[in-house]
Amino acid sequence: MLSAQARAALTLRVVGGLTTGEIARAFLSSEAAIAQRIVRAKKAIAKAGLAFEVPRGAERAARLPSVLEVVYLIFNEGYAATAGDDLVRPALAQEALRLGRMLAGLMPQDSPEHAPETAEVLGLLALMEIQASRLDARTGPDGAFVPLPEQDRSRWDQLLIRRGLDALARAEALAEDYGRADGPYVLQAALAACHARAAQAADTDWPRIAALYDRLRVAMPSPVVDLNRAIAHSMAFGPEAGLRLVDEIAGAAALLHYAPLPAARGDFLFRAGRLAEARVEFTAAATLTRNLAERAFLLARADACDCEG
Repeated sequence: MLSAQARAALTLRVVGGLTTGEIARAFLSSEAAIAQRIVRAKKAIAKAGLAFEVPRGAERAARLPSVLEVVYLIFNEGYAATAGDDLVRPALAQEALRLGRMLAGLMPQDSPEHAPETAEVLGLLALMEIQASRLDARTGPDGAFVPLPEQDRSRWDQLLIRRGLDALARAEALAEDYGRADGPYVLQAALAACHARAAQAADTDWPRIAALYDRLRVAMPSPVVDLNRAIAHSMAFGPEAGLRLVDEIAGAAALLHYAPLPAARGDFLFRAGRLAEARVEFTAAATLTRNLAERAFLLARADACDCEG
């Protein structure tokens, strides 16, 4: 039996077409570790003589989280490429959306027994639809990265937003009807919906986003969730609140070479008026990212610290 991590890595490589480096960055791991994981998985499958078959019943429920993880990792590589010249890879995002819509269509819609699984599938679909609505607005005419607060919201795809909000409403209704505890994808879709519902950046309900992240870190403990929670708290309650939370996770091994960590800390410091420290953090983040558009954005933020000073 392959582990969930091995199944996900192998599927991303063979089915999703992601490189070993892209998979390693998705899992916050080393390329060597991921390569070994994929090789071991292939050998295990060959030795066991396993054949492809569609799982049913309890076996399907057990495998579904791995399937959802793979689909979302493919989408994420399309939404925010981890390396290369382009910030987004729309073809990957569209393929993940196609798979998510297919999964949602295959799930039973009125079955109490399968309500938790169906709610999470709909949650993932809602999350991807809403995130995909912003793809065109994430880059400027020159391909430069445009952060969420500065995006031209008239460029957001309203059809995708409506589809996402509809899928989220169905997921939340299932969760409520059948007493489903917080599902990670439903919570993440609710987070994305907070941005989608804000007509302009100033209208964003950051206290609600912070509260949702408080729930998400219980449903899906992870250093990345903790980092995003720190960002949300910084926006809701001020940069010092974000700094306190990010300092608590700064030593996490998974975040050691993770560019968003110093990038977030740099933003908190910048907003707190600590410009020299912010410049150091933005520069550090720029050295860690392998995406050229993201690197250019971070270096520009570092230079802005001198201008503000």
